[in-house]
Amino acid sequence: MRATPRRTAPRRRPPPPARSPASQACAGCRPPRLPPPATSRPRPRTAVPGADRSKRVSCGFQWSPGNDKPIDRGGAFSMAPQQESAAGVLDHLDTRVPTSFYWSLTLLATVGGFLFGYDTANIGSVVNFLPWSLGSLALGYLVAGASIGAAVGALAAGPTSDRLGRKSLLIVDAAIYAVGALLSAFAWDAWVLLFARTLIGLAIGADSAIATAYIAEYAPKARRGALGILQQWMITVGILISYVVALAVLVPLPQHARSFDWRLLLGLGAVPALFALVLRTRMPESPRWLMRQGRYDDTHDALAKLDIDVSAEQIERSAHEIERQEAQAGRSSRNWTRGVKRALIVVCVFFAFQQITGINLTFYYGPKLLQPYLQSGGDKVQAAVAAVAVTALMSVVNVVATYFAFKFVDRVGRRKLALGGYAVMSVAMLIGAAGVAFTGGLTRILLIMLGLNIFIAAFAIGVGGTGWLIQGEYFPTAVRGRAAALGAAADWIANFALILLVPTMLNGFGLAWLMVLFAVLSAVALLFVNSFIPETKELSVEEITEIFERQAAHQHQPAH
Repeated sequence: MRATPRRTAPRRRPPPPARSPASQACAGCRPPRLPPPATSRPRPRTAVPGADRSKRVSCGFQWSPGNDKPIDRGGAFSMAPQQESAAGVLDHLDTRVPTSFYWSLTLLATVGGFLFGYDTANIGSVVNFLPWSLGSLALGYLVAGASIGAAVGALAAGPTSDRLGRKSLLIVDAAIYAVGALLSAFAWDAWVLLFARTLIGLAIGADSAIATAYIAEYAPKARRGALGILQQWMITVGILISYVVALAVLVPLPQHARSFDWRLLLGLGAVPALFALVLRTRMPESPRWLMRQGRYDDTHDALAKLDIDVSAEQIERSAHEIERQEAQAGRSSRNWTRGVKRALIVVCVFFAFQQITGINLTFYYGPKLLQPYLQSGGDKVQAAVAAVAVTALMSVVNVVATYFAFKFVDRVGRRKLALGGYAVMSVAMLIGAAGVAFTGGLTRILLIMLGLNIFIAAFAIGVGGTGWLIQGEYFPTAVRGRAAALGAAADWIANFALILLVPTMLNGFGLAWLMVLFAVLSAVALLFVNSFIPETKELSVEEITEIFERQAAHQHQPAH
């Protein structure tokens, strides 16, 4: 008898567990998955058409390890894309790969640097050929008069640019310089020339206060150093072009040096100024400044010129998010916080050291200083022309060395370049001083030239561009114009004070001891950089301002 098989009820699959809120949450809130066994082969992923993995969603929850529930961080439970963070739209600016338009725009923004360099060397080339007899103080003001005008121009440019924008001020600067250059060329007495030099200074100072701030507000953070260094490079190119033009005019026409040549050299500065005046009208306004003003449609247009495609709504969300984060941090971006004041002091002191260590002694007074050592006979005009030629060779060193600053500032960093620059500058000045004090003839000339050229190269690589760069990147957007202007004013005041006093110091204790003084000041500047200059390469301007806020907060913490 066959046994009837026993029927058993079919096995029912257990119902799937209910999905917890964490499993429904966004990608950033889900619990981490366990890694697959080592023997298992990884499953290939299939890309979803149109999906953008960089755009993760946020629901306001955060997964906590060891907990099967997400922690509510106060957000709304939603699958909508995450609201723009403080980076948001600014991330597009900070991570953009610079196109040729960025470089062209930066060159146009730094035409003021070119004019500054051209004017610096220009006055040094013509000072021996002026038809008026000037005392030490008047000579000092003639050479450095542009600097005091520059300090006034910088101070006026700060609040004006924060109120009216960067672009409009850069346009006005070019027009003022053109007028000053033409007035210098047609000056009928020394007082008119001194006034024209002051007028030129107003334009140079305003431009120096705004150009690097403007560049910092659109430059990608990985290349902001190189773009900012173009300001210093344009200064060096202006110096070189000025000496080349001087040689082209003075060598074939030495007999007209005291009548026509010096006027032509001063008047030619109007050409690049007029060129900048026309082309700057086509520049985009600073997108960061526009965003701060609530002009979101204009920000969209400015970003479009920079080849960044975002909507006005995205820009507005980013602007509101930045304000919210600043409010949470307990400060307003429109106020002078302790961090901003600390950054301003650092920039001003750096600029002061940049000037009082002696760089402009070479370019303002180079031909006049070298003329006695190059004069073998009684022809002072030929000796002066030879001194201009030698100073022109030093300006070539300046241009070439600045290229290395451009090359390495984003790799090595601002801080290391400045430390190395001041160390070498100190040694170089001692070499030049030894040549003046202990040698004679050809050996003296060679040691002076060696010391000065090493000094110029070290300054160009480590110090010259770094000052303008940190001036643009150390401050928040809302006060960047005013803060950068104060830094530039400190630079010009130090420049003016030193150049005004150089003739008196040379008459008082001579070139050798003056060079020793510059060597000591370079060593003091080295200690300052080591103590107070942070490294800021590859940081956004917002991240840099946070460094100074943290330093200021730490400094004001009560001692326990």
